[in-house]
Amino acid sequence: MNKLSTNTMPSARGILAQRPDLALIADWIKTDTKVLDLGCGDGLLLQYLQTTKNVSGYGVEIDDCHIAPCLRNGINVIQGNLDQGLAEFDDNSFDYVVLSLTLQAMHNPAPLLDEMLRVGNAGIVTFPNFGHWRIRYSLGVHGILPVTPSLPHQWYNTPNIRLCTLGDFAELCRQRNISVQQRQTMDHNHIDSVMTRLFPSLFGEIALYRFTRYISQSI
Repeated sequence: MNKLSTNTMPSARGILAQRPDLALIADWIKTDTKVLDLGCGDGLLLQYLQTTKNVSGYGVEIDDCHIAPCLRNGINVIQGNLDQGLAEFDDNSFDYVVLSLTLQAMHNPAPLLDEMLRVGNAGIVTFPNFGHWRIRYSLGVHGILPVTPSLPHQWYNTPNIRLCTLGDFAELCRQRNISVQQRQTMDHNHIDSVMTRLFPSLFGEIALYRFTRYISQSI
Protein backbone atom coordinates (compact mmCIF):
# COMPACT_ATOMS: atom_id res chain seq x y z
CA MET A 1 0.00 0.00 0.00
CA ASN A 2 1.38 3.39 -0.95
CA LYS A 3 1.60 6.07 1.67
CA LEU A 4 -0.91 8.85 1.07
CA SER A 5 0.16 12.35 0.16
CA THR A 6 0.45 14.68 3.14
CA ASN A 7 -2.22 16.94 1.63
CA THR A 8 -4.84 14.43 2.83
CA MET A 9 -3.81 14.90 6.47
CA PRO A 10 -6.00 17.90 7.39
CA SER A 11 -9.06 16.21 5.91
CA ALA A 12 -8.40 12.96 7.78
CA ARG A 13 -7.70 14.77 11.05
CA GLY A 14 -10.88 16.79 10.65
CA ILE A 15 -12.93 13.63 10.29
CA LEU A 16 -11.26 11.98 13.28
CA ALA A 17 -12.11 15.05 15.34
CA GLN A 18 -15.75 14.08 14.79
CA ARG A 19 -15.01 10.47 15.79
CA PRO A 20 -12.94 10.63 18.99
CA ASP A 21 -13.12 6.85 19.30
CA LEU A 22 -11.14 6.56 16.06
CA ALA A 23 -8.66 9.17 17.31
CA LEU A 24 -8.06 7.09 20.44
CA ILE A 25 -7.71 3.91 18.38
CA ALA A 26 -5.08 5.71 16.30
CA ASP A 27 -3.20 6.60 19.50
CA TRP A 28 -3.10 2.91 20.45
CA ILE A 29 -1.57 1.84 17.13
CA LYS A 30 2.20 1.98 16.69
CA THR A 31 4.07 3.37 13.70
CA ASP A 32 5.06 1.11 10.78
CA THR A 33 2.59 -1.65 11.60
CA LYS A 34 -0.03 -3.62 9.67
CA VAL A 35 -3.71 -3.00 10.42
CA LEU A 36 -6.93 -4.73 9.39
CA ASP A 37 -10.00 -2.50 9.84
CA LEU A 38 -13.24 -4.51 9.99
CA GLY A 39 -16.35 -2.57 9.01
CA CYS A 40 -14.04 0.18 7.80
CA GLY A 41 -16.73 2.41 6.27
CA ASP A 42 -15.09 5.01 4.01
CA GLY A 43 -11.63 3.97 5.21
CA LEU A 44 -10.97 7.15 7.18
CA LEU A 45 -9.09 5.45 10.03
CA LEU A 46 -6.76 3.64 7.64
CA GLN A 47 -6.32 6.82 5.62
CA TYR A 48 -5.30 8.70 8.75
CA LEU A 49 -2.96 5.93 9.90
CA GLN A 50 -1.31 5.70 6.48
CA THR A 51 -0.68 9.42 6.48
CA THR A 52 0.50 9.91 10.05
CA LYS A 53 2.00 6.55 11.08
CA ASN A 54 3.07 4.88 7.84
CA VAL A 55 0.65 2.03 8.54
CA SER A 56 -0.26 -0.47 5.83
CA GLY A 57 -3.26 -2.74 5.75
CA TYR A 58 -6.72 -3.60 4.51
CA GLY A 59 -10.30 -2.71 5.20
CA VAL A 60 -13.28 -5.06 5.11
CA GLU A 61 -16.68 -3.53 4.37
CA ILE A 62 -20.05 -5.02 3.41
CA ASP A 63 -21.87 -1.90 2.17
CA ASP A 64 -21.55 -1.14 -1.54
CA CYS A 65 -21.75 2.61 -0.93
CA HIS A 66 -18.46 2.61 1.03
CA ILE A 67 -16.30 0.63 -1.42
CA ALA A 68 -15.76 3.43 -3.95
CA PRO A 69 -14.85 6.05 -1.29
CA CYS A 70 -12.30 3.60 0.16
CA LEU A 71 -10.70 3.15 -3.23
CA ARG A 72 -10.66 6.92 -3.80
CA ASN A 73 -8.91 7.32 -0.44
CA GLY A 74 -6.23 4.85 -1.48
CA ILE A 75 -7.44 2.08 0.83
CA ASN A 76 -7.11 -1.60 -0.03
CA VAL A 77 -10.65 -2.80 0.68
CA ILE A 78 -12.36 -6.18 0.45
CA GLN A 79 -16.12 -6.49 0.36
CA GLY A 80 -17.21 -9.16 2.81
CA ASN A 81 -19.61 -10.24 5.53
CA LEU A 82 -17.83 -10.32 8.90
CA ASP A 83 -20.30 -12.87 10.26
CA GLN A 84 -18.78 -15.34 7.79
CA GLY A 85 -15.33 -15.00 9.32
CA LEU A 86 -11.96 -13.89 7.97
CA ALA A 87 -10.95 -16.97 5.98
CA GLU A 88 -9.31 -14.84 3.26
CA PHE A 89 -6.58 -13.77 5.71
CA ASP A 90 -3.73 -15.97 6.94
CA ASP A 91 -2.79 -16.41 10.59
CA ASN A 92 -0.80 -13.57 12.15
CA SER A 93 -1.06 -11.35 9.06
CA PHE A 94 -1.56 -8.11 11.01
CA ASP A 95 -0.30 -6.34 14.11
CA TYR A 96 -3.76 -4.94 14.91
CA VAL A 97 -7.31 -5.86 13.93
CA VAL A 98 -9.86 -3.09 14.56
CA LEU A 99 -13.63 -3.46 14.98
CA SER A 100 -15.09 0.00 15.64
CA LEU A 101 -18.77 0.43 16.58
CA THR A 102 -19.62 -2.77 14.71
CA LEU A 103 -19.58 -5.51 17.37
CA GLN A 104 -23.16 -4.72 18.43
CA ALA A 105 -24.41 -5.33 14.87
CA MET A 106 -22.83 -8.78 14.51
CA HIS A 107 -24.88 -11.98 14.59
CA ASN A 108 -21.84 -13.96 15.78
CA PRO A 109 -19.58 -11.61 17.77
CA ALA A 110 -17.79 -14.27 19.85
CA PRO A 111 -16.31 -16.23 16.91
CA LEU A 112 -15.37 -12.93 15.28
CA LEU A 113 -13.20 -12.02 18.29
CA ASP A 114 -11.44 -15.36 17.90
CA GLU A 115 -10.89 -14.65 14.20
CA MET A 116 -9.48 -11.22 15.02
CA LEU A 117 -6.84 -12.81 17.24
CA ARG A 118 -6.13 -15.52 14.68
CA VAL A 119 -5.18 -13.06 11.95
CA GLY A 120 -3.77 -10.35 14.23
CA ASN A 121 -1.51 -10.04 17.26
CA ALA A 122 -3.92 -7.66 19.01
CA GLY A 123 -7.55 -6.64 18.66
CA ILE A 124 -9.16 -3.26 19.24
CA VAL A 125 -12.93 -3.08 19.72
CA THR A 126 -15.28 -0.18 20.42
CA PHE A 127 -19.00 -0.48 21.13
CA PRO A 128 -21.89 1.41 22.78
CA ASN A 129 -22.20 0.61 26.48
CA PHE A 130 -25.76 -0.59 27.05
CA GLY A 131 -25.18 -0.33 30.80
CA HIS A 132 -24.98 3.48 30.67
CA TRP A 133 -27.11 5.24 33.26
CA ARG A 134 -29.38 6.85 30.64
CA ILE A 135 -30.36 3.44 29.33
CA ARG A 136 -30.92 2.09 32.83
CA TYR A 137 -33.03 5.14 33.74
CA SER A 138 -35.11 5.06 30.57
CA LEU A 139 -35.86 1.36 30.95
CA GLY A 140 -36.39 1.48 34.72
CA VAL A 141 -38.53 4.63 34.90
CA HIS A 142 -40.18 4.95 31.49
CA GLY A 143 -40.04 1.34 30.30
CA ILE A 144 -38.71 2.30 26.87
CA LEU A 145 -35.39 2.07 25.08
CA PRO A 146 -33.75 5.50 24.85
CA VAL A 147 -32.57 7.38 21.79
CA THR A 148 -29.20 9.03 22.47
CA PRO A 149 -26.35 10.51 20.40
CA SER A 150 -24.51 7.18 20.58
CA LEU A 151 -27.73 5.18 20.02
CA PRO A 152 -29.68 7.34 17.55
CA HIS A 153 -32.10 4.70 16.23
CA GLN A 154 -35.52 3.58 17.38
CA TRP A 155 -35.87 -0.01 18.56
CA TYR A 156 -37.60 -1.02 15.32
CA ASN A 157 -34.93 0.27 12.91
CA THR A 158 -31.71 -0.08 14.88
CA PRO A 159 -28.82 -2.11 13.45
CA ASN A 160 -27.80 -2.98 17.02
CA ILE A 161 -28.81 -6.56 17.75
CA ARG A 162 -26.31 -7.34 20.55
CA LEU A 163 -26.85 -5.28 23.69
CA CYS A 164 -23.49 -5.43 25.46
CA THR A 165 -22.32 -3.85 28.72
CA LEU A 166 -18.77 -3.54 30.00
CA GLY A 167 -19.39 -6.46 32.32
CA ASP A 168 -20.79 -8.56 29.48
CA PHE A 169 -17.72 -7.94 27.33
CA ALA A 170 -15.34 -8.70 30.20
CA GLU A 171 -17.13 -12.00 30.81
CA LEU A 172 -17.01 -12.87 27.10
CA CYS A 173 -13.27 -12.21 27.07
CA ARG A 174 -12.84 -14.49 30.08
CA GLN A 175 -14.80 -17.27 28.38
CA ARG A 176 -12.81 -16.92 25.12
CA ASN A 177 -9.40 -16.87 26.83
CA ILE A 178 -8.86 -13.24 25.83
CA SER A 179 -6.66 -10.89 27.86
CA VAL A 180 -7.75 -7.24 28.05
CA GLN A 181 -4.65 -5.03 27.84
CA GLN A 182 -6.30 -1.63 27.94
CA ARG A 183 -9.80 -0.20 28.44
CA GLN A 184 -11.18 3.30 28.18
CA THR A 185 -14.65 4.80 28.07
CA MET A 186 -16.01 8.07 26.71
CA ASP A 187 -18.99 10.07 27.95
CA HIS A 188 -21.75 11.76 25.92
CA ASN A 189 -19.31 14.53 24.99
CA HIS A 190 -16.90 11.87 23.70
CA ILE A 191 -14.25 12.66 26.29
CA ASP A 192 -12.55 10.62 28.98
CA SER A 193 -13.92 12.45 32.03
CA VAL A 194 -13.45 12.00 35.78
CA MET A 195 -16.82 10.24 36.01
CA THR A 196 -16.03 7.78 33.24
CA ARG A 197 -12.78 6.89 35.00
CA LEU A 198 -14.43 6.47 38.41
CA PHE A 199 -17.65 4.79 37.22
CA PRO A 200 -17.05 3.54 33.67
CA SER A 201 -20.03 1.17 33.62
CA LEU A 202 -22.46 3.97 34.50
CA PHE A 203 -21.03 7.00 32.70
CA GLY A 204 -19.17 5.55 29.73
CA GLU A 205 -21.30 5.76 26.58
CA ILE A 206 -18.64 4.29 24.30
CA ALA A 207 -16.28 1.53 25.46
CA LEU A 208 -12.87 0.91 23.89
CA TYR A 209 -10.82 -2.24 24.47
CA ARG A 210 -7.40 -3.42 23.34
CA PHE A 211 -6.87 -7.14 23.85
CA THR A 212 -4.66 -10.11 23.03
CA ARG A 213 -4.86 -13.85 23.42
CA TYR A 214 -4.22 -14.91 27.01
CA ILE A 215 -1.07 -16.99 27.36
CA SER A 216 -0.70 -18.91 30.60
CA GLN A 217 2.65 -18.72 32.33
CA SER A 218 4.15 -22.13 33.02
CA ILE A 219 5.87 -22.60 36.36
